Amino acid sequence: MPPAWGAPAELIRRKRDGAILTEDEIAGLVAGIVDGSMSEGQIAAFAMAVYFRGMTREECVALTRAMTGSGAVLEWASAGLGGPILDKHSTGGVGDKVSLVLAPVVAACGGFVPMVSGRGLGHTGGTLDKLASIPGYDATPGLARFRAAVRAAGCAIIGQTADLAPADRRLYAIRDVTATTDSLPLITASILSKKLASGLDALVMDVKVGSGALLPSLDTATALAESLLAVASGAGLPTAALLTDMTQALGHHVGNALEVREAVELLTGRRRDPRLHAVTAALASELLVLGGLHRDAAEAAAAVERALSSGAAAERFARMVAALGGPADLVECPDRHLPQAPVRLPVAPARAGTITQVDARALGLLVVRLGGGRQRAEDSIDHAVGLVDVGGVEDAVGGDRPLAVVHARSAADAEAAVAMLRAAITVSDRPAAAVRSPVLRRMAAPC
Repeated sequence: MPPAWGAPAELIRRKRDGAILTEDEIAGLVAGIVDGSMSEGQIAAFAMAVYFRGMTREECVALTRAMTGSGAVLEWASAGLGGPILDKHSTGGVGDKVSLVLAPVVAACGGFVPMVSGRGLGHTGGTLDKLASIPGYDATPGLARFRAAVRAAGCAIIGQTADLAPADRRLYAIRDVTATTDSLPLITASILSKKLASGLDALVMDVKVGSGALLPSLDTATALAESLLAVASGAGLPTAALLTDMTQALGHHVGNALEVREAVELLTGRRRDPRLHAVTAALASELLVLGGLHRDAAEAAAAVERALSSGAAAERFARMVAALGGPADLVECPDRHLPQAPVRLPVAPARAGTITQVDARALGLLVVRLGGGRQRAEDSIDHAVGLVDVGGVEDAVGGDRPLAVVHARSAADAEAAVAMLRAAITVSDRPAAAVRSPVLRRMAAPC
């Protein structure tokens, strides 16, 4: 007998043909994703139907609620933490290691950040993959260890456990390999189901715009931000969104362990990329105001800078890593612990000049080709490979200043990356257009 909400194949057919599914029907599909009664093929077909047909706002809310309720929903009031429960989410970009810095910054400013992050999708890197490069780091702890880490460090960045939004965990992996990663309803439900399950008091969204983003156009990114804000508002979660630039890599390095190293450099003040710092500070400041820790953006921005300059944020990061099983001295000695690729090849430009354009998506795909991302859901990742000191717009390059240094597993892999890297970065003898601020626009939830 088919379930009361309808056979999966029939509901997939209806959505494929443009029908609007009821809340009960969507809840049934989500239950099938969790209990295994829907096959991977059926889940992929459902994702593709949503990709082409979309969802109404009501359908998206129903999907988000069902995915949130598919597992545990955290409750923090009884923990007596003494501060608001805050979080940030990025739609993903090339070189985006903001979460690794923002979580300990917010913790140093009095917030508590139980951040549930995901694996990389397509050409964009995932925070969970970066953390997996830290030896011993338990990125999928049980809820008890997760809670203990938040209490001890003020922040804990983990992947989806079996308890939190398990429907999204299965759907997320299938979206990654079926070209449905950029479906607005699926992105909205995926992000917010995890965040709502985390028991938050406030959320800030980093919606990326540009070639390196999942949604490269400004119109589509704006539509996603509006969708996220509307659904979050409907769920009673105070939320704001920043549209940020992803027309070039964010920061100096692209690749999992390499990005952890860069995050440590920013936290400790050893080296700070201006664009990465600006995006991180803007998001953290927004979150501190949303969470009621500071009255306005100026006051919050000053608190963020104090957390960085004093070393308080770096200390919180170190506490988080140790609480989740990583090395206690990672901040002091990152090279002792993070994996390193055996081959390093500086790639000179075909001509000397100034970088005028970067294809961030191509850089992300290059790292995937090196083994630093997935082409199939079951692929393993080489955490050591990637690009170091990637040039950005307005940078001068030539014989003594390469486009980037390729970190690869073999000489053949490194040589194969040369042409891709040169094609991704445009060099001219003319000056580049002035680089715009990486923070493009702030968006608030509808009244």
